[in-house]
Amino acid sequence: MTLALASMTGFARTEGVVDGLAWAWELRSVNGRGLELRFRLPTGFDTLEPALREAAGRLLKRGNVTANLTVRRDEQPKLAPDPAALEQVLALATALAARIPGAPAPRAEALLALPGVLRAAAAGNEEVGPAALAAARAGFDTALSAMATARRGEGARLDATLRTLLAEIAALHLRAAEQAADQPAAQRVRMLETVRALMAELPALPEERIAQEVALLAAKSDVREELDRLDAHLHAAHALLAEAVAIGRRFDFLVQEFNREANTLCSKSASVALTATGLTLKATIEQLREQVQNIE
Repeated sequence: MTLALASMTGFARTEGVVDGLAWAWELRSVNGRGLELRFRLPTGFDTLEPALREAAGRLLKRGNVTANLTVRRDEQPKLAPDPAALEQVLALATALAARIPGAPAPRAEALLALPGVLRAAAAGNEEVGPAALAAARAGFDTALSAMATARRGEGARLDATLRTLLAEIAALHLRAAEQAADQPAAQRVRMLETVRALMAELPALPEERIAQEVALLAAKSDVREELDRLDAHLHAAHALLAEAVAIGRRFDFLVQEFNREANTLCSKSASVALTATGLTLKATIEQLREQVQNIE
């Protein structure tokens, strides 16, 4: 079984109806340093939270995840008369009918049609039944699985982008190695010429001492060590991509090491060409860093 890279961004929605209760889950996930879960549950469904947290923790490793459950009664509201309002309009209608000769007695349907006499019955504190809890739990599991699938789909696209950037870095590494091959020797020649020109005007140190200092400076301009480490980082990055699962933190640290070598390469460069390659390398590594921030 090939392990798949996962992103930290994803979305899923599920909905259903049970016992006249319509429910809907919405799960959203964005980047985060660790795994942070936020649940918004209606009264009566909050007993599910511990089990939901456990389920999410088994499937997800990183990301800020918001899980929102909304519920509503899938039925028309019940109406009930307001006793005070009904008594008031009945008294007024009866008194008015008594003052009008031959007027019929007030009719019930006419009184109930008056504004304020009928109102929606107050919802009782209905307990959430086992069927509703079970449906909500199953709906969450479905949404969680769908979001994990979405994160893996985004991870597949991310994997391709990362490999492209690593290939670009490898090509720049090769170019830098070719440009830096003769850098120490060239540096030594240039430094000797400069120092000898100065010593011709102001002799002070023996030429042997000058040669030692020049050799030391030339050695400091040798970037082979940085290039070797950069090559090792490239191999480590591909190993992480092969591992795939929960590699985000380690990859982020590795990219910092990439950047450190590129900075040193630029600081040691003694040629315009190598400096240009180093700057392009830094820009590509920054693109890699931005993409790595999305890995679970």
